[in-house]
Amino acid sequence: MMDYVSPKDVMQEAVQLAKRKSELPARDLLIRGILAGAFLGYATSLVFVVVSQGLPAIVGAILFPVGFVILVLLGMELVTGNFALLPAGVMAGTVRVTKLLRNWGWVYLGNLIGSLLYAVLFYLVITNWRTGNGGAVADLLKQAAQKKTLAYAALGYSGWGTALVKAVLCNWMVTIGAVLALVSRSTVGKIAAMWLPIMTFFALGFEHSVVNMFLIPSGMMLGAPISVGQWLFWNLLPVTIGNLVAGTLLTGMALYVTYPTATAPAPSQAQLSTAGQEEHQAAFANAAGLH
Repeated sequence: MMDYVSPKDVMQEAVQLAKRKSELPARDLLIRGILAGAFLGYATSLVFVVVSQGLPAIVGAILFPVGFVILVLLGMELVTGNFALLPAGVMAGTVRVTKLLRNWGWVYLGNLIGSLLYAVLFYLVITNWRTGNGGAVADLLKQAAQKKTLAYAALGYSGWGTALVKAVLCNWMVTIGAVLALVSRSTVGKIAAMWLPIMTFFALGFEHSVVNMFLIPSGMMLGAPISVGQWLFWNLLPVTIGNLVAGTLLTGMALYVTYPTATAPAPSQAQLSTAGQEEHQAAFANAAGLH
């Protein structure tokens, strides 16, 4: 297949992409993060609408990757994907740790804002501007929100650990999806490659921090007896940590170690001086009509 990109070349492109992401201004990181959070909210709500109509859960999992595909093809910023890409750039020497943290911070905030914004709008729609109870979709959202918070709380720190491990397993696949977006030169190839790991994590019921930024607040607005503190401690905190660990260690660093990219050494002062002299000599020769 002519459009296939080898793993070594994929990592080279991933490192270059990480550098571009690290240099984006805060405004763009925030805007693109907001849009990415909203797009994942769209995909998640699509799943609940489909399942509420009696279709098997696997159908929802097959459909869910539409949100990830949209945000990747449009160049949006998803923090869970950046948990893998930026560390690879750090290992290659093209991204500074301060820029990595800056990217993660702004994108995480943007994803949260976008997810909450879509949650509010979706709540207003399914409740007919707060005049109804949301029907079967609302019931499923409330059940899922409680399963992702109160069910863990009932288990104590075993529940917290479960959320953490499910988050690790989730973002292992999500970040593989982010990397596989680079494995093809064609749009169709990129979509197919991304679809597989994203569908897999969702079908297995693992924990994705940005998905939950929409799902749990939606359940809370619809009447699930969950406090903000319970959401933050029993889900958002362990899931964010698990997503970060998986993306950084199991994808970004692991793939870079086995497919290291060649980074050009920084030119020495002597090389820069010699290059400058050569440029001046060339310019003088051109001016004198010698070339």
